[in-house]
Amino acid sequence: MSSLVERHQHIIDSLKKKGIVQVLDLCRELDVSSVTIRKDLQFLEDKNQLFRTHGGATLSNPYIGDRPVIEKVSIQSTEKEKIGQYAAGLIEPNDCILIASGTTVFYFAKHIHPKGNVTVITAALNVAMEIAHHPGIEVIQLGGIMRKTSSSVTGIYAEKILEDFSCSKLFLGVDGIDLEFGLTTTNMMEAQLNRKMIAASRKTIVLADSSKFGKRGFGKICGLEDIEQIITDSNISQHIVDELRAGGIEVTVLPV
Repeated sequence: MSSLVERHQHIIDSLKKKGIVQVLDLCRELDVSSVTIRKDLQFLEDKNQLFRTHGGATLSNPYIGDRPVIEKVSIQSTEKEKIGQYAAGLIEPNDCILIASGTTVFYFAKHIHPKGNVTVITAALNVAMEIAHHPGIEVIQLGGIMRKTSSSVTGIYAEKILEDFSCSKLFLGVDGIDLEFGLTTTNMMEAQLNRKMIAASRKTIVLADSSKFGKRGFGKICGLEDIEQIITDSNISQHIVDELRAGGIEVTVLPV
């Protein structure tokens, strides 16, 4: 059995390498019980060296607070730009697509220059305004209660409209992706609308920079089994990529 100091150092080293660790993996690697590992994680959290999560731990605070879109748009901007540009290339002529809200999907909207006609249904006011001038894009703006922090709408009116549509793709931005808990956002009503969007789409493509992984927002959107593809950047942990791919998700990692 490893000593206390050796175990703690192994946990910190694993976190620095992977970004996230799981209790069961640490039990196997260190040949100790889950009770011992959980005590180690509690000790290290008390020392402000990690944050415990369900079934494991992470180096960064996994719980996200709501922030205005004008503040978030400049965070990870290089990564979001690359993700948005790549995602725009997935649009096909005569597509009918859904675009959710968030800063990454706004970067995506800036790069939409379709060959042929495309119909876009969106909850995000800034997305609608960004693409409204394009002659080849027909925009359907969902209505409802406007969230000022995200410049997007939520609520029963937006959800009811979606019942009348069947879209080829949903481009979804999220606040957090947790390997166990799934996809989350900081607002419960937005999470509910996102679920309706997933139901109205044949394929869900998540646009998320690497900082979103291992994080959790207040409102759960769905489990990982409900999405088909994630587009992210190369700062993501390879361990997380391997776990996602093992679950059948197509993961596109873009160099930054």
